[in-house]
Amino acid sequence: MPAPDPDHAVVVDSLEMRYGSKTAVDGLSLTVARGSVTAVLGPNGAGKTTTLETCEGYRRPQRGSVRVLGLDPHTDRRALLPRIGVMLQEGGAWSGVRAEEMLRHAASLHADPLPHGLLVERLGLAACGRTPYRRLSGGQKQRLALAMAIVGRPELVFVDEPTAGMDPQARRDTWDLLREMRADGVSVVLTTHYMDEAESLADTVHIIDHGRLIASGSPVELTRGGRVSTIRLVVTRPFPPGAPESLTAALGPATTVTVLDPLSLLVTGPADGSTLARVSRWCEEHDVLPESLNLGTRSLEDVFLELTGRELTA
Repeated sequence: MPAPDPDHAVVVDSLEMRYGSKTAVDGLSLTVARGSVTAVLGPNGAGKTTTLETCEGYRRPQRGSVRVLGLDPHTDRRALLPRIGVMLQEGGAWSGVRAEEMLRHAASLHADPLPHGLLVERLGLAACGRTPYRRLSGGQKQRLALAMAIVGRPELVFVDEPTAGMDPQARRDTWDLLREMRADGVSVVLTTHYMDEAESLADTVHIIDHGRLIASGSPVELTRGGRVSTIRLVVTRPFPPGAPESLTAALGPATTVTVLDPLSLLVTGPADGSTLARVSRWCEEHDVLPESLNLGTRSLEDVFLELTGRELTA
């Protein structure tokens, strides 16, 4: 058995997975640093679910290898299970069981679980503790699933859509909890359809598409530079007739002009200084007085769409 990697909680090396003639994962390699939050993002059908299920031990690699905490998650499953937590997006509890009963049962499966009351209070489960699982709201089910995933004090936790259906306060509380787990040395693998969630929480983001890794880095690294910038132009009086078409002609076909309201528009195009200069020149030539002219930075969602050409939809 290989020695545990002191730096990485997860090592995926040249993983290939197929379903009949369809290739779900195509030579994928990625790592998860210990004590970090790592987001794995991809459009539906990109191969991320198959990859993570292989890491969790539910599937055996067809080619390549996967090591989780230095172990083979399939053949060493009994040794690995007490050391990891898995939060499923759906399911994981019996329909008629009460929320607190399910959490107590999950705690009883571990040698040294976290205090039951601590999780109930921290994740806001007290109000629904006696409610049958089938009657919980979507956000309550997610909070219960997260509590069940971390009650055993895992070294590594996989969280799938951790804040789906939550109200804004519960969402922020969940973010704070995941950050505290990272500060305590727990490794977190996150999948989410909320780009702001990945951008806020993740130390590293892996973007996969068609079963391949197409980009990796911190959110800052991925959003720095790139081919696209945004310029928001706000004016003091409504734009003259034909302004969007006129500005588009001045900037060229690589640039898109979108009217936001009568006094503002958004220019999306090449990330170079000449674009900003041409917008300023157009304003002068058409007697348009800018109130503000702001060059925007790309978001993680911008990068995702640029790389995959597809939205990350639930």
